[in-house]
Amino acid sequence: MSGAIKICLLGLGEVGRTLAEDLARYRLTAWDLRFADAQSAPSHARQERGLPASRDAIEAVEDADIVISAVTAAQDREAARSVAPGLREGAFFMDLNSASPGLKGAVAELVGAAGGRYVEAVVMSPIANKRIASPVLLGGPHAQVFLPVAQALGFSGASVFFDEVGPASATKMCRSVIIKGLEALLTESLLAARYYGVEAPVLESLSDFFPGQDWRALARLLISRGLLHGTRRAEEMREAAATVAEAGIEPLMSEACARRQDWSARYATALQYENLEEMLDAIRTEAATAHKETVTC
Repeated sequence: MSGAIKICLLGLGEVGRTLAEDLARYRLTAWDLRFADAQSAPSHARQERGLPASRDAIEAVEDADIVISAVTAAQDREAARSVAPGLREGAFFMDLNSASPGLKGAVAELVGAAGGRYVEAVVMSPIANKRIASPVLLGGPHAQVFLPVAQALGFSGASVFFDEVGPASATKMCRSVIIKGLEALLTESLLAARYYGVEAPVLESLSDFFPGQDWRALARLLISRGLLHGTRRAEEMREAAATVAEAGIEPLMSEACARRQDWSARYATALQYENLEEMLDAIRTEAATAHKETVTC
């Protein structure tokens, strides 16, 4: 594909920065609300990649052939709304955000009304591993046409999942109920187990019940994800809860998981400990201190 193609990245968080690196041979522009803060990570990323400083989202998207939206789930609709007036007729809008089928459908309508071609897209693995080649499920009436374009850009793991908007996101969100739910359950279980001094037999019993897995290493990994990305994961779990609710099921577990992920994000300093027990102790100590300060206030 010609390097003359223009791509606008909405959001320069982890996903946006990864794509900015992997798509560097194309004409890139970017927009992120955090550009307003010159010291923010997105601002530094824009400068490092040499991306032009647009006045606003509309200028960033002007004449773009492809817009890739990789913002937070809560900003999915607003991001699309911010660029809609500047969308080129027929431009592809690749929505990579982790959002419910209902929200994806609303964004698709907004993009379609502006003359763009909306493509639902969900990344089915952490993007840090395979980067732009990560498995991506595409959905919607424009997915089939967009597939060869995406593959030419480097999205070699992309595949068309459904010709309607919704099923791809439902797959991602229902998966998240399990993955993020397990993170929240392990966090809560092992923090309590550490208090009672029984974390070792708890982990041993998990190995008996689910053999073939190093549960100590897995627990440390999954708990650390909440510490590092809890705020973003909580947003995704609120979208997972919306997905469950859209299916007519009360999202009791998903809503609780979102709260635990939000809670975990407060204790990122515990990531400095490689040992599981030390990490748990650090979280407990910080949490106890925070509780005392709250009670005192």
